[in-house]
Amino acid sequence: MFASALDFHGWCRSAKDEDAALQALLEYRGRYADALGRGGATAPPGRVELRVVERLTGSATTDFGAPGATASIEREPMSPNRARTLLTQLRACWAWLDDVVARSPAELHKGRRGGGRDRNEMVDHVLGAECVYARKLGARHRQPAIDDRSAIDALRHDLGVVIGLPANRLAVERGWYPRYAARRTAWHALDHAWEMEDRS
Repeated sequence: MFASALDFHGWCRSAKDEDAALQALLEYRGRYADALGRGGATAPPGRVELRVVERLTGSATTDFGAPGATASIEREPMSPNRARTLLTQLRACWAWLDDVVARSPAELHKGRRGGGRDRNEMVDHVLGAECVYARKLGARHRQPAIDDRSAIDALRHDLGVVIGLPANRLAVERGWYPRYAARRTAWHALDHAWEMEDRS
């Protein structure tokens, strides 16, 4: 089960049940605030009171380990100011991931069973996912090499252009609403950044 903060994209944690997921969300407030602050976005306040505004039924994507359901508010148009805030948060999450990659060793500590991607494999995985996310928004990119900064920036620029649109729309059949795409993309960037930090 996932708990996602509606007003702060990327602040999203999972656990076995609702109470544990909400507790995990609170426990990561400080780490999330660090990520947003580094990217110039407004972080959540020091004292946070959570209020559940919607519960969504998961899917195979949820079982696989990703927040795969679209909230009802994510289907509604956004104000231009809200769209700018959302995009600033997403860019801060990308900036945090890039910073973590730059200071992480190439070989990361393995889990108890010896599994887990190393740094470059994780970066490659994130970029591959972002190409899939871009197609869900109507933008097509070949997956950049992990050291091709210009191609990575171009991919994220095109993602940002669609995500920053105030009016929500589906660009392609069975695509994603921009606000959900922002939440999913920001979560994925931070989830792997934090994993990388924990395993360095």
